[in-house]
Amino acid sequence: MPGDVATTIADRMVARRKEHKLSQAELAQKSGVSLGSLRRFEQRHEISLTGLIGIAFALGCENDFDALFSQPYYANIDDVIAARKRARKEI
Repeated sequence: MPGDVATTIADRMVARRKEHKLSQAELAQKSGVSLGSLRRFEQRHEISLTGLIGIAFALGCENDFDALFSQPYYANIDDVIAARKRARKEI
């Protein structure tokens, strides 16, 4: 569920913030996110995408976004086979 994902991401961010020994105020300043937005994320798991990206950069986690939506979608096995055939032709 989306709420579960948001909770997990917020919990991981808090853990990473603490690993870096940053207060909420320090992370807010470093990330360009308001202190209120950071607190709302930690408590209610709500934040804008821009805010989340700013926090990720501040904590050195920007590469964690690389895998998001990176895998192609296949509706069935025929799509997989067709994609592999196209890849072979390109080589």
